[in-house]
Amino acid sequence: MAITRLNNNSITSITALPSAVAVSTTPAFYAYLSSSQTISNNTFTKMQCDTEELDTNGDYDNSTNYRFTPSVSGKYYIYGVTTTSTDVGTSSFTMAALYKNGSQVTENVMDFRTGTGGADNTVFTSIITNFNGSSDYIELYGRINTSGAIRFRGASDAVTYFGGYKLIT
Repeated sequence: MAITRLNNNSITSITALPSAVAVSTTPAFYAYLSSSQTISNNTFTKMQCDTEELDTNGDYDNSTNYRFTPSVSGKYYIYGVTTTSTDVGTSSFTMAALYKNGSQVTENVMDFRTGTGGADNTVFTSIITNFNGSSDYIELYGRINTSGAIRFRGASDAVTYFGGYKLIT
């Protein structure tokens, strides 16, 4: 829509934009880990975000590969959050990473090697990347280095999650 005139902070006229100007931020998805996922120590492991809150085109696989394969080509904003659940003071570091087509493209870390980690540590990672609309895919991975229990937290309040959407370009 285009606003044609403002008068004392009120809109007096609105004109719709032509359909050629219409924009969309789909496909889009958002999924989370519904229960804790136990993993091997100090090893990148794919997060099994199994509960979908949003999947506009059915492009997120929440039961087998836990990956997003957008069916529309373009530039996308992708994000992921991992939350560890360990014994207090046992973590050296915890990580979140995005893998595109099987190769790591981001890595963020919360490093405790000069101190001690807490029981729940959350790491965020994101990227803007192109997808071809057919075979390109992206996955969320996590990694913990700890001497305590090794798991990523999952819960109905979405503490480990994965999402993304097509950018308007």
